[in-house]
Amino acid sequence: MLLAIDCGNTNTVFSIWDGQTFLCTLRTATDHQRTADQYFVWFKTLLHHYGIKADISGVIISSTVPRVVFNLRVFSDRYFNCRPLVVGKPECRLPVDVRVDTGTQVGPDRLVNTVAGFDLYGGDLIVVDFGTATTFDVVDSDGAYIGGVIAPGVNLSLQALHEAAAALPHIDVTRPERVIGTNTVDCMQSGVFWGYVGLINGLCDRIKAERGRTMTVIATGGLAPLFQQGTDVFDMFEDNLTMHGLTVIHAYNKEG
Repeated sequence: MLLAIDCGNTNTVFSIWDGQTFLCTLRTATDHQRTADQYFVWFKTLLHHYGIKADISGVIISSTVPRVVFNLRVFSDRYFNCRPLVVGKPECRLPVDVRVDTGTQVGPDRLVNTVAGFDLYGGDLIVVDFGTATTFDVVDSDGAYIGGVIAPGVNLSLQALHEAAAALPHIDVTRPERVIGTNTVDCMQSGVFWGYVGLINGLCDRIKAERGRTMTVIATGGLAPLFQQGTDVFDMFEDNLTMHGLTVIHAYNKEG
């Protein structure tokens, strides 16, 4: 079985792939101080809770937080007796090209989503990922990653608004019934929700116009279902897009 690990700025997700389906998905806060032993105690406890017996024979890691990778490597070596494949490292080959400016480092999560999107839907894609940052990744007709857009994440924007303006409360993200708010919370929720809907629609329209072709728009990430309620720009929603990409990359490297 394959253990796929996606380490983001906020959360780290562990999924077990048996070759046909994901048996479980476990989530923990990203913390570079967490040791390999702590990972294993947490991991083993939850597997026991769910009654899952997993014989892990391979591990693949995608991480936007370099400081976390070392302990995840130790976790893999010590408890599963296997050297993990790390996306972005020279030894990890990708089944697609990366065509960006020379010297540019592309986030591993964006490359993984590109691989997954192309495997599922072919080329000419826009992948919108609602994470700590909201990213728009553009996939060419042959599956190559050719660039994109990075915007502040929804929760990051809310946090900044709350911390910079003392009179404004911290609020949850939700779809307001009306655009025009009649109290502070409603005004903030409208600004965040409809503001991001405008951002999504506007950027997708501009990317399509710049490319001059029909493109499929894929949404992924925790807040994607919420923003689907406010726009019809998304053609597909894929909850496990990153994890699917990790399984494709692992299989590609194993075959080669």
